[in-house]
Formats: sequence, C-alpha cells, structure tokens
Amino acid sequence: MTRISVILPVFNEEKFIKKAIESVLSQSLDDFELIIVNDGSTDDTLSIINGFDDSRIKIINQKNQGPGASRNNALEMAKGDYVMFLDGDDWYCPDALKTAYGEITSKDTDISIFQIIKYNDGEYSKNSWFNLNNFSEKFEDRVFNPHECGDFLFNISVSAAQKIFRREFLVKIKARFPEGMYFEDMPFFFYTFLKAERVSIIKRYLYVRQKHDGSITESVDAKFLDTVPAGQILMEIFTKNGWYDMYMFDLLAFKVNGPRYALMGIEDKYKEELFTLIKDDYEEIKSGKYYDDYMENLGPVKRKFMLDVLNAGDYEEFMTLNQTKSSPA
Repeated sequence: MTRISVILPVFNEEKFIKKAIESVLSQSLDDFELIIVNDGSTDDTLSIINGFDDSRIKIINQKNQGPGASRNNALEMAKGDYVMFLDGDDWYCPDALKTAYGEITSKDTDISIFQIIKYNDGEYSKNSWFNLNNFSEKFEDRVFNPHECGDFLFNISVSAAQKIFRREFLVKIKARFPEGMYFEDMPFFFYTFLKAERVSIIKRYLYVRQKHDGSITESVDAKFLDTVPAGQILMEIFTKNGWYDMYMFDLLAFKVNGPRYALMGIEDKYKEELFTLIKDDYEEIKSGKYYDDYMENLGPVKRKFMLDVLNAGDYEEFMTLNQTKSSPA
C-alpha cells in the first residue's frame, strides 16, 4: 500500500508547475503517488507535466471543472493511506512528507496540521494564520479533539494544503469539496475538522505558499462572488451535523463577514452582482428559521450591514444607507 497520495490540481500553471512537481519527487520519503489533475489547461502546463518520467506520477487530464471537482476526482483515484494537497504554484519543503507522515502515524490522528511559510519575490515571511499562532502551547505534542478549539475555531487556516488526512477517515465521512466554485477549502475544512476525533499540530514549516498576481486571494475579482454560496454551504454543514447551536455566535459573524469584506474590496464592475447575491441570500434567511438568531447575535456593524442590504433596492442605495453610523451595541 502506498503511504501518501499527493493531490495536485493545476490550471494554466506553466510558470510554476515544474517546481511544484520537483518538490514532491525530491522528498526524503519516497513511498507516495503524485496525482496531477490537469484541469483543462490551455497553456504549456500539460507538456511540462508530460516531461516528467516517474512511475509515481498519475495524470488525470480533464476538461475544465474547477479546483473542487479536480480534487474530488483525484480523491476517488487515490490509493495512499494518507492524503496531502499541493497547489500548482506552491511547493513542499524537502522533509514535508516524512514529517507529516511521522506525525499522523505516531499519534494516530485523523488530521494533522502543519505550518506554511509565504514566499514573495525572493523573500520569505510568516503570518499568524499560517503559523498556527491561535494554538497555544497546550495543543503542542499531543492529540486533541477539535471541539477543544471552539473559542478560536473560525481563526484556524482552512487551507487543505496545510494538512495531512487519513484517507480512510475521508472515505468514512464521505468528504468532498464543493464543486463549481472557488473557496472550496472553507466548507471542506470545517466539515472534516469537526468530524475528526483525533487531531494534532506540527510546529514546523512544511509548505511554501507563493504570493503572485494570479493567486486566488491576492486580487478581489469575480472569484469572490463565490463567498456567498460557500457561506451557504457552510451553514448547511453546521445545521445538518448538529453543530449550529454550539458555534452559533461565531458562525453567524463568520458567514456575514466573508461577503461583507468581499463587497468592500471587490472590483467595481462586480459590486452590483455581489450585492445582489448577498441580498438574495439575506432575503432567504429573513424568511427562514434563523433570522432572529442573526438579529440577536450579530454585533452592531454586521447587523447594520445585513439590514442595510435587506432595505436597499440596489448597490447604490445600499451605499447611501450603509454610510450612516450604526447605533451602539
């Protein structure tokens, strides 16, 4: 049995894909399969992939379906005891697989989370999100239940690439990424993390995330329209699995804040479209069973945002309403 299945979805990554693949093939742990999903690339990505001659590489060549479907297709093919994810513009540190495998097997966890370091134009940098700073010393060198993280659950990095998963666990809980949208990591993380019984963290940098103009989170463009459906899926996950009451206060704030921040930063040409998506979502919430929870638990800024969206006919009217100050909490 293969120890680790590394899943690498790629779309038009000709500038970076060679380094990503080489970082896997040169790992100190060599018992792995590398499943590369070419998601309908139109540049030279596929020819670069085909230039590698290594029996550990498996290639799925498909029409463009997006990152969620690409990862799901690879998961169905995966044979490893454990699963790790890599993005086509990033790379692993040399001992990443060995260290992650050693952690998850020695502690018998469902998920183990490691540190990511960022890279930008020759310089490395750290941030609290990828540095696991929210995990205090009491979480180090031991196994814990995810519900122990309740007071900072929504401040944990959702990146699938920052974790190693026991594949049997993913199969058992029928874990899948949402398809047809970006920000697919977010619902996947909360579902898998809260379904896990045993989790651990690794305070070592195993993964390098490259910042560049094409990175999903570096430019607030049309991809951020998907913050709305991603939030809707998240709510469904929490309500269906009995986690809603446990995490209601932070969950509702988290759901409102994603699209709220996106609306502030998104390119002007997408603001009306995003506003309409948010308004439709809020109209549905208003007619449902959880509306009173929003009104009673949101802070004054988020509550005013929600009410202004509901009361406005379009984005321009919303901006006029939202510019007035909210009353104190």
